[in-house]
Amino acid sequence: MIVTLMNLLRACWRPSSNQHARAGSDVAGRQDGLLWYKDTGQHVNGEFSMAVVQANNLLEDQCQIESGPLSFLDSGPYGTFVGVYDGHGGPETACYINDHLFHHLKRFASEQNSMSADVLKKAYEATEDGFFSVVTKQWHVKPQIAAVGSCCLVGVICGGILYVANVGDSRVVLGRHVKATGEVLAVQLSAEHNVSIESVRKELQSMHPEDRHIVVLKHNVWRVKGLIQVCRSIGDAYLKRSEFNREPLYAKFRLREPFHKPILSSEPSISVQPLQPHDQFLIFASDGLWEHLTNQEAVDIVHSSPRNGSARRLIKAALQEAAKKREMRYSDLKKIDRGVRRHFHDDITVIVVFLDSSLVSRASTYRGPSVSLRGGGVNLRSNTLAPYASQM
Repeated sequence: MIVTLMNLLRACWRPSSNQHARAGSDVAGRQDGLLWYKDTGQHVNGEFSMAVVQANNLLEDQCQIESGPLSFLDSGPYGTFVGVYDGHGGPETACYINDHLFHHLKRFASEQNSMSADVLKKAYEATEDGFFSVVTKQWHVKPQIAAVGSCCLVGVICGGILYVANVGDSRVVLGRHVKATGEVLAVQLSAEHNVSIESVRKELQSMHPEDRHIVVLKHNVWRVKGLIQVCRSIGDAYLKRSEFNREPLYAKFRLREPFHKPILSSEPSISVQPLQPHDQFLIFASDGLWEHLTNQEAVDIVHSSPRNGSARRLIKAALQEAAKKREMRYSDLKKIDRGVRRHFHDDITVIVVFLDSSLVSRASTYRGPSVSLRGGGVNLRSNTLAPYASQM
């Protein structure tokens, strides 16, 4: 059990802000204080840009891009997988998703010899089941892991089709070119599960008509049972299985009355749509970005600037807004260390995926370049991080 826990934490480890990155290649990204970024890379369907900025003492956001084989079969399918995992209560669930979800997706795609909404749904189910096994094993050693969870946003581009699956409140936004006006319009593609949204509250209340306190307004914020803002997630075992909502779990997480059916769900909202030639790029991001930028503001920033560094540019814009809200200078915000930084903004993850229509339209058997990259420097040796005095 201890070995399992240490492996989870080791996978989540990040260089702290006072460690200096050493010279090397930026193939696996660069570290600049609390910022990790890869300004540009190539995937099967075009280019991409990634960036992560840490605010929590332990980085709770995880992300990845996998491009090439989407199954274990030589026959395919091939394409691009993008995942953004915004953890809460700790990094363990997000790290677990980063280590297992894509593997499950490839396994089910191999069984079906294709990509589908069903493959995504099964991959989410297997990931949830796997993490619950971890919680069960660690319950007597580390019971608080039952109160750790993660949002989980996934996009898969395969054979000209975009599959989007989501639990929680991360978001993917499409930049679509409007030929008549020349503008690029923001189109939100993911459904969110945050009870600050009235329709989400009503849906949850209709599912639990016997519980008048299923959603509570606490400190001017709507929360499920007064505890959590999202009603769908991976993990959060303490609100899904009553056996994990008891001592030795901290009292602040324990409900007064037992529950007989899961309060939170891990079932993803899934959409499937063909990509069009005028679909230019996708912005995948944790809610830390969307707290400070609207969908259209984010699309305008990407559209009006060079592709190189797009994700880092979006994070800079969000941090500038965060500083403005606190009536402080952006340069001063950047000096604040992790932990304390969380009082000013959340961990923020951004992956911008550019769509080359000539590549997107190719069949799912087209192999293209293979890429496997995790944001934030996971699995990087210290000498692969290059020093860079970025003007973020």
